[in-house]
Amino acid sequence: MTIEITLLGTGSPLPDPNRAGPSTLVRAGGRTFLFDAGRAVGLRLAAAGAASSTLTAVLLTHLHSDHITDLNDVITGRWVTSLTPNPLPITGPGRTREVVDGILAMLGPDIGYRIAHHADMTDGPQPVVTESAGGTVFEDAAADVRIIAVPTDHKPVEPTLGYRIEHDGAAVVIGGDGVPCAGLDELCAGADAYVQTVLREDLVSQIPVQRFLDTIDYHSTVRQAGETAERAGVGTLVLTHQVPTPAPGSDAEWVALAAEVFSGEVVFGTDLTVVTVEGTAT
Repeated sequence: MTIEITLLGTGSPLPDPNRAGPSTLVRAGGRTFLFDAGRAVGLRLAAAGAASSTLTAVLLTHLHSDHITDLNDVITGRWVTSLTPNPLPITGPGRTREVVDGILAMLGPDIGYRIAHHADMTDGPQPVVTESAGGTVFEDAAADVRIIAVPTDHKPVEPTLGYRIEHDGAAVVIGGDGVPCAGLDELCAGADAYVQTVLREDLVSQIPVQRFLDTIDYHSTVRQAGETAERAGVGTLVLTHQVPTPAPGSDAEWVALAAEVFSGEVVFGTDLTVVTVEGTAT
């Protein structure tokens, strides 16, 4: 029994031809979860052999635009490709309902056109939103899958959430953006894999534009992510959503920075990177 992590998108807000927007797919116990829904998430879902119609749930770490840009595509895709009613559970921090309501309003003309054209489509999309401040946000005893949310620190973006997926004695953490904090330490304690957005302060600080320099304030550096992983006894640290976009061939530099303070395995994430965590079943 395993937990499979697929980095669907590892890019930043700046468009890159090789990197979709931030999103991560986690498969566990026959369930499929999408964490965040950045640019081109629908295309990356298809490349990973998944589809919006098959998702068990969508879980959002926070509401920065680069993490929700294509949530509309997930909502529409699920609706138009499902032949029977197929509500889409969406969990996120406070104001998630406001965002989803806005998406449905934006899709209003499209929804009307499709209902008018197709006799078998009598209702619109059915997102079911749950706003969480932390705690258990998903539990399926039959599948032995549980997801826990904990508040994280990405101020001034707040509230924000990190998630811990547990299955068959294994645990995977989706840290989202943000800096080291007690919430991340709690989530990561003893986890088999920890997926974290990371920033290279040495590179960003060379860009003499204040709005770029500001990003240093609220993203974990590679070293900080490594320190969090080491402190928590994590098995594998997965670097994703790297800022700035890494130069070709620079993977080893990023890994080395984490390895200075982290004794486990470090994975440098590119789009469609797969990391598998083994459970305890034999």
